[in-house]
Amino acid sequence: MGFIDKALEKAKAEKQKTQGNPANTAPAIPTTAPAEMAPPPAGSDLPFGDIRYSITRTVAVQPEVLRRHRIITSSDDSQVREEYKILRTHILQKTLTEQKNTLMITGPLPGEGKTLTAINLAISLSHEVHKTVLLVDADMRSPSVHNYFGFPQGKGLVDYLAGEATLPDLLVHPEGFDKLVILPGGRPVMGASELIGSPMMGNLVRELKHFYPDRYVLFDLPPVLSYADPLAFAPFVDGIILVVQMGKTSRDDIEKCVQVFKNFPVLGTVLNKIDKRDHEGYYYFAHKEKEPNWQKRFLGWVKS
Repeated sequence: MGFIDKALEKAKAEKQKTQGNPANTAPAIPTTAPAEMAPPPAGSDLPFGDIRYSITRTVAVQPEVLRRHRIITSSDDSQVREEYKILRTHILQKTLTEQKNTLMITGPLPGEGKTLTAINLAISLSHEVHKTVLLVDADMRSPSVHNYFGFPQGKGLVDYLAGEATLPDLLVHPEGFDKLVILPGGRPVMGASELIGSPMMGNLVRELKHFYPDRYVLFDLPPVLSYADPLAFAPFVDGIILVVQMGKTSRDDIEKCVQVFKNFPVLGTVLNKIDKRDHEGYYYFAHKEKEPNWQKRFLGWVKS
């Protein structure tokens, strides 16, 4: 049986087991810590900046690679970094009080910047005091997070779902990003919607949510109007963030996305590649009278 067939068979078996006995759930992930570090005990003065990675594999990243891919860093004093701070603040305000820490990032169509937004948002959230971040490349059709950081494609989420790897063996810490850990996607697969919506995937999300209560877990998903994966995955997460591109994403496409996710918590929309001279028109669109809920869903804009 091939690698992909094995993963799909595993997902099918878990689904049948759950349907046959609702009390059953997919097997729990290994009890070994999915991340390399434990947060400080309650009341401890130990800063998160003193984290040392002993289990999770650390990979070197080149500054030139980060610049080329427009990845923000702690030494970056650009306007883009400030825009992500504003975006981070909006998200913290919408999630902290209700302990919403599992978030899906997607967009209507390919090429609108959802992966870069997910990466930079993860980095910005990791700069928050007493918060760590796990970024999961769940775009199993076209995994690309590893490319942005310049480390080679290897095993990832798909291998875990196929039962061919344990989570601690897959996690990666990009050097220089002290509180960020990445779960790569692994090799591209067909039939991704069956895997992403499987009971085992749902169990993984629940385990990641509760293992570290101070951790945000961000999932990068394929475009919602191109594939069924985001809709299949939506029941597992606490919130959804839509990334749309200035001058490319149409009003109709955004409305279609809202309809697709009408039964799920859409936290808001991020306007990507926006020129500040033009933000007022998009701001008005986000608050248009026929969709008053957009006023609560507009998160901000970034120029990355």
